[in-house]
Order: sequence, then structure tokens, then C-alpha cells
Amino acid sequence: MHSDAPDQLDASGKAASSNIEVSRRVALTAGSAILAAAALPTPSSAQTPAAARAVFGQSFALSTNVNGVDVEAEIDTRTSLLDLLRERLALTGAKKGCDHGQCGACAVHVDGRRVASCLTLAAKVHDRKVLTIEGVSDGDRLHPMQQAFVEHDALQCGYCTPGQIMSAIACVREGNATSKERIREYMSGNICRCGAYKGIVAAIEDAAAKMGRS
Repeated sequence: MHSDAPDQLDASGKAASSNIEVSRRVALTAGSAILAAAALPTPSSAQTPAAARAVFGQSFALSTNVNGVDVEAEIDTRTSLLDLLRERLALTGAKKGCDHGQCGACAVHVDGRRVASCLTLAAKVHDRKVLTIEGVSDGDRLHPMQQAFVEHDALQCGYCTPGQIMSAIACVREGNATSKERIREYMSGNICRCGAYKGIVAAIEDAAAKMGRS
């Protein structure tokens, strides 16, 4: 390769060639290493660890219970619980707000505990019980928390309300509805753009007494 850089001269004024020879050896060594690496066999899918293959998606035979109904479905291992509920089971009460677990609109219960369904893999609820807003009421009879939200005007546009109610029920059942301060702290992960927070706190206080927990 031609270079426009001037040759380095030694003390006698002759062009020094040692640096050029070193550069050639480095280039030849690097080239040999690249050719050797290219000759290595590419791992087949059978040789690739299962954890690595899961990144590209695998099917999983899910068996779970949603709102009292047994559900069996073949899902991709990357499917979130929220997408399973909304896209496969047509349970659209849980909303996809931020999709980062920061707004609370997707809150549901898994084995009685509140979770952000957008951050929960559907495969994680295998052999477990899931409760969504669609399963909270008893037929046409509203759950005490749903009724309290209506009576205390704890909603406006309603987009965040399913997640608010699921979190509110968990707040009471976990014993965190003992004061306004504790309610606000527990519910801080549920955002309401309409600003209905005062009504939400009042609804939780009201429903807590009716649910038998204060």
C-alpha cells in the first residue's frame, strides 16, 4: 500500500526499514487470526444454551387460572402478562399506559398480590391464579371498592381506573389502609392524569370499612 508519509532516516541518512517490517509482521499475524476465526464452525441451535435461545423466542405451554377460569395457551416466552390478557384473552381492563411499570394502569393480582402486568412475563403465572378488573365484581353486583369509586367521584376519564381499583383492593387487603398517609404512599405507583387523588383516597377509606379491614 502506498503511503504519503515520509520515510524515517537513521543517523547516516538512510531510510529505516525496521518499522515497516514490524508493521508487516503485525498485519500478517492479525490476518491469520481472522482467517482462523472465520474457519470455526457456527454453533447450531441444538448447541446454543436454552437461555440464549429464549432471547429469540420459544413456545411455552402455559396453564393458568384467570378470574376463576382455567386457561391453557401456547405462548412465546417473551409474552408479557399484559399482552396475554389483552391480545389473547380479550381482557382489556388492564391498560397499557407507560409499558414500563411506572403508571400502574396495568395492575392485576397474581395469587392475591398486586403486580405490574406489563413487566410480568406470562410464563411466570404458570400454575398460578390471576385476577383482573373483569373478575372483581360478583355478576352485576359491584365490588365494595368499585362502588366506593363511583360514590366518591374517584375517576374522570377512567383510563387509569381499573389499575387504581386493583391497587386499592390490594392496599386494603395488605393492611395499608390505616391512614390517609399510608394509602397515599401505597397508591403512589398509580398515576391519575385527571388528578382524582382526593376522591381515590376517600373511596379507599370508605371501602376498607366495608371490606372488613381498616
